[in-house]
Amino acid sequence: MMAGSTLRKVKSRSWKKQRHFRLLEDGMTIWYKSRWAGRGHSTFSITEVEAVREGHQSEVLLSIAEEFPADLCFTLVFHGRQGNLDLVAESTEEAQAWIQGVRKLIHKTQTMDEKERLDQWVWDWFNKADKNKDGKMNFKEVRKLLKMMNVEMNEEHALHLFTMADKSESGSLEIEQFVHFYKMLTQRDEVWKVFQDFSGDGEKLMLEELENFLRTEQQEGEQSAQHAQELTDRYEPSESAKKQGAMTFDGFQMYLCSQEGSIFKPEHRQLHQDMSQPLSHYFISSSHNTYLLENQLRGHSSLEAYIKALKRGCRCVEVDCWDGSDGEPVVYHGHTLTSKILFKDVISTLKEYAFKVSSTICLLRVGENCILPSELKGKILLKAKKIGGLEVCLDETLTDEVSDEEEMANGECSDDPPAESLGHNAKKSKLSRELSDLVVYCKSVHFHGFEHARLHGKCYEMSSFSESKAKKLQMSRIYPSGLRTDSSNYNPQEMWNVGCQIVALNFQTAGLEMDLNDGLFRQNGCCGYVLKPDFMRDGSTQFSPEKPDGKQGYKPLRLSIQVMSGQQLPKVNQKEGSIVDPLVRVEIYGVPQDQAREETSHINNNGFNPVWNETLNFVIHTPELALVRFVVEDYDKASRNDFMGQFTLPFTCLQAGYRHIHLLSRDGTAIPPSSLFVNISISELT
Repeated sequence: MMAGSTLRKVKSRSWKKQRHFRLLEDGMTIWYKSRWAGRGHSTFSITEVEAVREGHQSEVLLSIAEEFPADLCFTLVFHGRQGNLDLVAESTEEAQAWIQGVRKLIHKTQTMDEKERLDQWVWDWFNKADKNKDGKMNFKEVRKLLKMMNVEMNEEHALHLFTMADKSESGSLEIEQFVHFYKMLTQRDEVWKVFQDFSGDGEKLMLEELENFLRTEQQEGEQSAQHAQELTDRYEPSESAKKQGAMTFDGFQMYLCSQEGSIFKPEHRQLHQDMSQPLSHYFISSSHNTYLLENQLRGHSSLEAYIKALKRGCRCVEVDCWDGSDGEPVVYHGHTLTSKILFKDVISTLKEYAFKVSSTICLLRVGENCILPSELKGKILLKAKKIGGLEVCLDETLTDEVSDEEEMANGECSDDPPAESLGHNAKKSKLSRELSDLVVYCKSVHFHGFEHARLHGKCYEMSSFSESKAKKLQMSRIYPSGLRTDSSNYNPQEMWNVGCQIVALNFQTAGLEMDLNDGLFRQNGCCGYVLKPDFMRDGSTQFSPEKPDGKQGYKPLRLSIQVMSGQQLPKVNQKEGSIVDPLVRVEIYGVPQDQAREETSHINNNGFNPVWNETLNFVIHTPELALVRFVVEDYDKASRNDFMGQFTLPFTCLQAGYRHIHLLSRDGTAIPPSSLFVNISISELT
């Protein structure tokens, strides 16, 4: 890989061009260029690559399968919304060298400890700053580096740090000296103060001192003693300190920056909830018109949309199947100008990816007679129209069966455009007997009211509602209004508040709504199932989100968040002289009384290590349903603030004490090492 290879970069059946690829000396950056591009080139980091697919495992490579055999083809899949990179090698051996090589490098990045990640990040900055690639960095390059790192620093102080790091007095910094410069630049005074408060000699934390910190500040209780020893073994870099049963400041900071020191309870990241309850007792991650990458009228349909949704933990996907012009079934948003993909390709994709993240994918019907999630491992349930019921499958006519589109066409949902507005006349769909026979537990039916459902409803029947109708009826499967042709989303929290199990969103559209969805389903092993609160599962209890104090066992909580500092926040404007003015806003989503937001003041010209030390207070009336969203924005007095990063999690997953919040980008991908440092306090409201 370091020697380089000529590979074909493929964008379509007609666009196949040779590019020279090689792995740079840092072992983490892939460089490529056209032989005619002169000095121009492109690069990407291995940290940006999520996976390598071997063979014809993309729509582009499938389209050229007859021209290039599978053993020459592979696809690099990137995190977030960045498009795939489809490549064709000259030989099988060359393809395998790149496939196995990139996979090993991905594994290396995924298994790095905190120190290795930091070292890699420092190395990346050194390479960015070393413009003339001589392995050294002069003061002019340092000044540019500070701007790149979101730091506004007067020249005198910058020169002082540079001189202190330049031990050889050569007027430039090599990598080891740059590491020293970086450590001075990133000195965490606020963490040092916490360390000093618990250290007897100011140099180290003995096990009993670390235990005291874990018990009093991190609120870990009886497990503090054992955890203190485990943390020392895991994060302390000094062997001599370990032998003394002590943790140095470096070890303490590494612990606080780790996943164990994050705001999210580690035990809640695992599959920990009871998975043997009826399906109706769970919130289930669900997507709407899963095949679309863009808008609802002219957007691109793609297998990649299914893959991305499933890898994001989605457990309910939508397949709109229609007869193709040649009789081959196709999937697209019917009666629109969205592109079409083959039904058989969708089914093959679901077979390949349905159970890679979670063991179950299904649709649900509200009712106590539903089967249990634990019985659905490795199973796919079909929600569709059905000829007759389970008891009698002889009636060939369609009566109550209905699709989302037909509900809209029939005027079921007043905010949706009639079918004619999309340029067609609504027609009854022709139902395939073979497809009908596969529908067992999720037969689509019209909803005729709660009383009718109580008297005549079957355990295998299910109804769907547009978002506006759901607000009136408070039922189970919800999908975006037909007016949302731009694939925008509604706020799912309102639906969860009233117990709706399947709240379908447009996964392709980033923003607040998907942040909330990702936040809720980040718990329980990201399996796509979250057990509802007790009061939503017990038929003998009553709960109204409008009156949370009427709930049995009502105990409101006080949440206090001291926003202390930020670390290496991302740049919004990539212009060289641009530096952000960050502020932090904390938003609470839940029952109406819990909806709240508070924010800090903004810090001028410092996205590298801003310090706020401001406390934001909230009262949470229904903690079981509350989500907490941390948002960082670049303040602008003349226009709307720019988004920088966010992290959303359930209130019940908050860890108390001094915690780091590892920020995510707009599309939900990690942006290391960007983080916030906070102190969380949770207490009963008195």
